[in-house]
Amino acid sequence: MPVFEYRALNSAGKQIKGLLEADSPKTLRTKLRADGLFLTDVLGQAEGSRGAVAQGGNASLVARDINLRKLAGGRVSTEDVAILTRQLATLLGAGVTVVDSLNALVDQAEKERLKRALSDIKQRVNEGSSLGDAFGAHPKIFPSIYVNMVRAGEASGALETVLLRLADFTENQAKLQQKIIGTMLYPAIMMVVGGGILVLLMVFVVPKVTKIFETMKATLPIQTRILIATSNFLQGWWFVIFPAMVAGAIFFARWTKSPKGKPKWDRFTLKAPIFGSLVRLLAISRFARTLSTLLKSGVPMLAALDIVKAIMTNSVLAEAVENARESIREGESIANPLKRSGQFPPLVYHMVAIGERSGQLEDMLMSVADSYETQVNVRIGALTSLLEPILIVMMGAVIAFVAFSILMPILQVNTAIH
Repeated sequence: MPVFEYRALNSAGKQIKGLLEADSPKTLRTKLRADGLFLTDVLGQAEGSRGAVAQGGNASLVARDINLRKLAGGRVSTEDVAILTRQLATLLGAGVTVVDSLNALVDQAEKERLKRALSDIKQRVNEGSSLGDAFGAHPKIFPSIYVNMVRAGEASGALETVLLRLADFTENQAKLQQKIIGTMLYPAIMMVVGGGILVLLMVFVVPKVTKIFETMKATLPIQTRILIATSNFLQGWWFVIFPAMVAGAIFFARWTKSPKGKPKWDRFTLKAPIFGSLVRLLAISRFARTLSTLLKSGVPMLAALDIVKAIMTNSVLAEAVENARESIREGESIANPLKRSGQFPPLVYHMVAIGERSGQLEDMLMSVADSYETQVNVRIGALTSLLEPILIVMMGAVIAFVAFSILMPILQVNTAIH
């Protein structure tokens, strides 16, 4: 069913805008009238990824008059998906049908993009599609792990349980992501602000101050000469330096995503001091939690490993998962190929081996994920405590160098006069 963007007047004569699902502009007018609103203009119409359904000349005109910028809506975050999933599980658990639950979610959604996607999903389900396939039509909002778990829940008849498990999983991923971003945001801001202040000093302040040294016949200290040379270089070549930095950043970003560059960069990040161990812990935690969640939801092992491989951002670890999948296909257990890869710590493959022997692989993987996420939180806290004073000391050292380089010649001149 199309979702219309409209402009209307309320009982007080105030103009309002909104989105409402309706079969046609005529039905839209009737619905708004029932809510005490008078329709003045239909701004646009959308129907998920399949376009709008034209009903008469007026509807065709509306479809051509879609305001793309407004209908683009906001970005649907992982947290939005987690909230939606938990609400859907709650509605289904209360005995509400899938279609009615989706209808309630359409009314509940605040972001236009999510509202249109849910409207399209509801229509697909109404037309006989499974819920998993309907979610799969919107891969930018609902990733493959989400779609496959919903399909497994439908096949096993435990959709409500799977959705609750999926909501927990999505919320944990969102919290971890927010924690990492929040931890790195402060140092990044300090570096940008500090770098900006340093450039301003070197380009505008230092040249004016160092002009007094031009009349001096005495040899300037080495640090002062370094400061003046750096300032002159930035003044004379800033139009080359900054574009070169931007071009270098773009080239590096493309190289890290290229078939040749990505494996080398991923291998380096795993071996990098301080950050390498954190990257590995994060990746293995995500591997264990995702695989455990998929297996608990009834997804077969080979299909689960396919999904896990797809969400592994590090190509070295993704290759290890692919090798494990091929070994399992040939009849081997999962623990041995993980051990042979050399990319997984002993705790992981020992816990996996115990889980396979005891029939509790999902629980063992979840324990591994919990353990590694705890380590990640501890290391992130320690890293934050370490980075802040280091950055402050570095910025202080740079400012002290600039001040010392300017004051030293002045002190030498005063000493010589007296």
